[in-house]
Amino acid sequence: MCKHILNAQVAIRAPCCKQWYDCAECHAESQSHPLAKTTEMAFLCKKCKKAFRKDMTEYDESDEYCPHCDNHYVIEAKTPQAVLAVEGEDARVDARMLKDERTKQNPTRSLFAMDFTDRIG
Repeated sequence: MCKHILNAQVAIRAPCCKQWYDCAECHAESQSHPLAKTTEMAFLCKKCKKAFRKDMTEYDESDEYCPHCDNHYVIEAKTPQAVLAVEGEDARVDARMLKDERTKQNPTRSLFAMDFTDRIG
């Protein structure tokens, strides 16, 4: 799992050390040598888990998809951003902290607004 690119769709095989990395920054953090440049790159699709090669000198728009499962792997990278927010559980899992704005309560309906004089003896 890449901490630099949150939505990485493929892993790239480094031509210098023959290991798989999600991005060039992951390679730089784990290796002491620079990433070697090449015209033919090997990719590993994270959706179908199959490897494929692409010649970068003849790269066109149709090459932006995995040849096995048609996963669009050339997308805008989402990098983590520092955010100040209220810490809590994921709202999709536990919505106790959220108020449902769709239901409006009747302000006249209250336990103290009800007349119980006929029941008191």
